Amino acid sequence: MSERIFIGVAWPYANSPLHLGQIAGAYLPPDIFARYHRTKGNDVLMVSGSDQHGTPITIKADQEGKKPEQIATQYHHQFLDSWQKLGISFDLFTTTSTANHTEVAQNIFLTLLDKGYLYKASVAQAFCYHCQRFLPDRYVEGTCPYCGFIGARGDQCDECGKPLNAAELVDPYCRICGTPPQFNDSEHFFLRLSAFREQLLAWVRGQTHWRPNVLNFTMSYLEGGLKDRAITRDIEWGIPVPLDGFKGKCLYVWFEAVIGYLSASKEWAKSGGDEEKWRSFWQSEVKSYYFIGKDNIPFHTIIWPAMLMGYGDLNLPYDVPANEYLTIEGRKLSSSRNWAVWLPDYLSRYAPDPLRYLLSINMPETGDTDFSWREFVRRNNDELVATYGNLVHRVLTFVYKNFDGCVPRHSKYDDIHEYLDNFGKDMSADYLNKITDDLSLNLLESAKKLFFVKVDDNISQCHFRQAIMWAMRLAQATNRYLEEKSPWKVIKEDRQAAADSLYVALCLISLLKTVLYPFLPFSSQKLHELLGFEGSVEEDGWRLHSPSPGQRLLPPEPLFSKLDEGLVEEETNRLGLPDS
Repeated sequence: MSERIFIGVAWPYANSPLHLGQIAGAYLPPDIFARYHRTKGNDVLMVSGSDQHGTPITIKADQEGKKPEQIATQYHHQFLDSWQKLGISFDLFTTTSTANHTEVAQNIFLTLLDKGYLYKASVAQAFCYHCQRFLPDRYVEGTCPYCGFIGARGDQCDECGKPLNAAELVDPYCRICGTPPQFNDSEHFFLRLSAFREQLLAWVRGQTHWRPNVLNFTMSYLEGGLKDRAITRDIEWGIPVPLDGFKGKCLYVWFEAVIGYLSASKEWAKSGGDEEKWRSFWQSEVKSYYFIGKDNIPFHTIIWPAMLMGYGDLNLPYDVPANEYLTIEGRKLSSSRNWAVWLPDYLSRYAPDPLRYLLSINMPETGDTDFSWREFVRRNNDELVATYGNLVHRVLTFVYKNFDGCVPRHSKYDDIHEYLDNFGKDMSADYLNKITDDLSLNLLESAKKLFFVKVDDNISQCHFRQAIMWAMRLAQATNRYLEEKSPWKVIKEDRQAAADSLYVALCLISLLKTVLYPFLPFSSQKLHELLGFEGSVEEDGWRLHSPSPGQRLLPPEPLFSKLDEGLVEEETNRLGLPDS
């Protein structure tokens, strides 16, 4: 029976290019998950968009002498180009600047206000006289009053994880110019977050399937008590407060951005011609997943759920599989110092699947991991090219050359075809013993367990790193099988024996293109076509699609290209350069 899966993905600020830390943390994982569920035949909706409001956009606009909307549009189009080239398969990637988003965000504001979950109060808001602007909390830095970390932001301390207000910081300063700001009172709306503490605690205690870091952090924060948070700010660029007397005040970006998950779902439904279709992903039997970096945990496990509880009749998150951080060449990623690998820059020189592979098998799911160009080249050359790519290319090349470009027929094809058609079901020992030799049967049975248990279970639980490691073990096992069977030698004496082992190898290669499709969609689709299948991997479903005898293969081509070791020094030297 099919499932309905909603996937909400973190909204990137439209003020800079995407970097690999963001891809590993929040954008590749949901794509793997979405492709897996679509291939299984589940009903999937994956949405996100460019976060186009707030001070980061206006600052970038000032720096470049442009209007905020020009900056936002420029980077939104760049994001769309990057998603297409990297294969990030959103059902909708929109923006926070649409009339639809404004309408939905203002509706949630007014509903929460009507239900008594918002109230007006004066708040000390930071104003930088040097920059002549009000500063959002994240643009005020100082010392954390809780743990003493120097460099804490006014919205959250990255060291202890506690959400903050800028006025709480010790020795605060403007992140833009370094000047200590003045705190002036200004009337704003607050979310009565404290009213949801007990309800949130009861709900979070039931989320035993969450990752330990997400669950422990959320519980610790809730048990420490909740403070009400201001949800409006003095800024012109954003969604206006929909009430008289609040000119020049907008909804705070952290409040309206999470509403984007709902507004994007409504926009998707409208664009498909059924305005009510969004309800099937928000008000019915559905599992909702939110893919984010660890710095966004409290906004998705505490604040957004509280807003949903207050609004009513909308599904709460099922899981929030937040990732840790990706470092670059052993150092913390720094956009300001250009210590980053920018996605558009990468895609201008290299294929997408090698990057998807490295970030998948090195994904920071339970702790920080590191990206290095040396590891990128090693993984590509030793694993994608030498292990998986070489397996595919030598089998397809040998079969194409020796069997007239067609899939050979197994000597017990009728029996093995029945077995493969029922791949995943238990079959009697007597039946198994008659279909093929022990070596082939052991490989097929191992592949069955790997496919239906090791890979399937791990992806379904958002353990992508483990899943792809198991998938690559199947490629290694198939290589070992071919070394023992040696069809290139056997064919000289027993053509049918060679055909039998090659047919088994082709079946396993077909399974590999399916099991690796969520991770490596481009090479999997290419292999799908090389094997003579029509349509797409996704359309074929999450199963072993065995090739038919006589099925015509396409002329073999390598799936991957070997990379020159020289690029390690070349690319490493680009890091930190102001003009790179």
